[in-house]
Amino acid sequence: MDLPTIFVLLLFAAGVIWLIDAALLGPRRRRIAATQRAAVANRAAPLLVQYARSFFPVILIVVLIRSFVIEPFRIPSASMMPGLIDGDFIFVSKFSYGLRLPVINRKILDTGRPKRGDVIVFRLPSDPSINFIKRLVGLPGDHVLVRDNQIFINGTRIAQQPDGHYLGGDEFAGSDLALESFGSKAHVVMFARDRPSKDFEAEVPKGEYFFMGDNRNDSEDGRFSVVGFVPDQNLVGRAVRIAMSWSLPGWPMWHRFGMKIN
Repeated sequence: MDLPTIFVLLLFAAGVIWLIDAALLGPRRRRIAATQRAAVANRAAPLLVQYARSFFPVILIVVLIRSFVIEPFRIPSASMMPGLIDGDFIFVSKFSYGLRLPVINRKILDTGRPKRGDVIVFRLPSDPSINFIKRLVGLPGDHVLVRDNQIFINGTRIAQQPDGHYLGGDEFAGSDLALESFGSKAHVVMFARDRPSKDFEAEVPKGEYFFMGDNRNDSEDGRFSVVGFVPDQNLVGRAVRIAMSWSLPGWPMWHRFGMKIN
């Protein structure tokens, strides 16, 4: 059971308890209290009812914010390096591509369409309980060709400019970097050394999208059958900022706090 479902169930339970108390049990307590001492009614409310009254508005606010405004996510892997690293906690805009009801995920208001180059969190088509984050490369109807880490969209080569080497002190040290551009929007990609590139060619089906990780030789993305093409209804939201970041030993990386995600 995922976190949004848990929050909705808690909200429903608290609301039902509060409603039953307000409609049935509360009036009965007040009638009994009227024949005894005043002010007993409120103190006589069961502990469960008191908790429901207290937590219902809090849970409601959390559900509304997480469902329609912004939701935090943690980067779980190196597939989006060098821009996003394992240990980053990011904010994802939930209203970028439409407002959806929690749990059932039905769109109730269209607020925008995904753009090529957006970094997007989506539910894995083969297992919707798992969230992935990748960069949108192919839109519905696009012909996508990936050959030797070079992308072609509808026959047009996506511009890449060499951008030095990755200088981090981990397994990717020394990997080639490139500045890749989708129109006027540029971002840095990495080609992990000592790892083979993965070629791909296909046309993106209607209503679906093709995603790739920025760590091109170390990313399980749309080029692999476990991910494949992602339907529109699986989109969760657009990644907008790094909220906070911790290195693997547990030290905060202050310079990454609040960074905009390109």
